[in-house]
Amino acid sequence: MPNTPAAPSPIIPSPASGHAEGVSNDEFRAAMSRLASGVVLVTAQEPPLDPDDPTAPGGEDVGMTATAFMSVSLDPPLVLVSLRNGSRMDELLEEQELWAVSVLSESQRHIAGRFAMKGRVSDRLLFADIPYTRGEYTGAPLVGGALAVLECRTEQRVLSGDHTLVIGRVLTARVPSAEGGPLTYFRGRYRQLG
Repeated sequence: MPNTPAAPSPIIPSPASGHAEGVSNDEFRAAMSRLASGVVLVTAQEPPLDPDDPTAPGGEDVGMTATAFMSVSLDPPLVLVSLRNGSRMDELLEEQELWAVSVLSESQRHIAGRFAMKGRVSDRLLFADIPYTRGEYTGAPLVGGALAVLECRTEQRVLSGDHTLVIGRVLTARVPSAEGGPLTYFRGRYRQLG
């Protein structure tokens, strides 16, 4: 009798998971925490509250730490960042299309931690003691000492589960600092290479 492959076992969801595929949130989070990733600060500038009134307060700078950031295409130059649905950055980038990314160095762990805090009311104080310049096209903060800085314009937004994938065309890309290594995120902690 010839050997026939066994039929695959059906995937049975675990009762606590709520996922038809059978993986719980905790199992998925634990598995993905083993994937090391770079750490970036995504920034944008809110538009003024009343653009027609020159005396009205200007828009606030907004920042968000991200580890789900990647290159998508060389021609044209495209990058992707994943934003939690309903987050301040997600809502801002739904309204306006210009944003920036600073690739953080290993010495900038404090910046990553600061902008990863949940439930903050304002980002104004978070930028207060961080050296930065403004992007030529976006007006967004570009962090001093970052390994690389990019300015982007949203090309596409893709709703995917509880996140939105924002694909941006890179308008400028510079490597202002060659010092130090990258800040990475692995097993739930910021780390250095080596």
